[in-house]
Amino acid sequence: MRRGNISIFVPHQGCPCACSFCNQKTITGQDTQPTADDVKKTVETALRKKGYDYEIAFFGGSFTAIDREYMLELLGAAYPYVKSGQVKGIRISTRPDCIDEDVLDILKKYGVTSIELGAQSMDDEVLSANRRGHTAQDVVSASKLIKNYGFELGLQMMTGLYKDTDEKAIETAKKIIDLAPKTVRIYPTVVLKGTYLAELYLSEKYKPLNADDSAELCARLVPMFEKAGIKIIRLGLHSSNAIKKNMLAGGFHDSFGELVKSRIMVSKILEFPPGDYQVFVNPKSLSKLKGNNKSNIYLLIERGYNIKIITDNGIDVDELRIK
Repeated sequence: MRRGNISIFVPHQGCPCACSFCNQKTITGQDTQPTADDVKKTVETALRKKGYDYEIAFFGGSFTAIDREYMLELLGAAYPYVKSGQVKGIRISTRPDCIDEDVLDILKKYGVTSIELGAQSMDDEVLSANRRGHTAQDVVSASKLIKNYGFELGLQMMTGLYKDTDEKAIETAKKIIDLAPKTVRIYPTVVLKGTYLAELYLSEKYKPLNADDSAELCARLVPMFEKAGIKIIRLGLHSSNAIKKNMLAGGFHDSFGELVKSRIMVSKILEFPPGDYQVFVNPKSLSKLKGNNKSNIYLLIERGYNIKIITDNGIDVDELRIK
């Protein structure tokens, strides 16, 4: 069966810091807090659609930092579905500095199986500049504790933050790989109205990466995680009218994952010296190779490459044969 999340957003609850980039109401499109009844209704509605191996997912805030009684109320509403086998488990997202043995004992008792940590960066200067309120060592300590308890570990990183660089992002990826999470999410920074990053951007103290620059950087990061056997479960923010309405700048694109795959494909050609080449590609990947409005073709021409594209069903999707 296909894996599916029953997502329940707990927007901006429990966060002890106002991070530079954060506007949860804009990201999630809501600012009301779910009740136990909301959890039950959401799960019951999702379960009507068959053919999925479901996991209940509490996203949107720092789940383990919310009021303890409220956290238990939400978990208490979700746990019966785990106990009955109707869902496979519960996934939560939280901050690295909001994990300890006491809270992990509670999460284990209530059927939580996966914990995602918002690491964002493994560089302390970047974390401090973006008002994260935790250190890279907090990420390391929390990750090890989570794995020791037998939970599936997921880590989230961001690119293009204030004071970040491509080199620092690559080092963050290396340090995340060393922690051996099961999954990773990569979010290019988007500057939203009403945030500290917006202030920095409007005062010209911060120049965010655009979608193209973000995709070029992520095209270097993705193969690193794939080579390490770490599954990337999200590239870029989900598209929404709220984000488009409130975005000032940054690495947002409606199909960011496809943009990254396109950049990865052209980078394989750029590994060869400039010259004339035949490039064999699966027909399903032809548009990715060419890029949006043939942007990859023009890029290759500018850098001295003259390529003849030949479609071949024998080539794996998103792979190339170059000669």
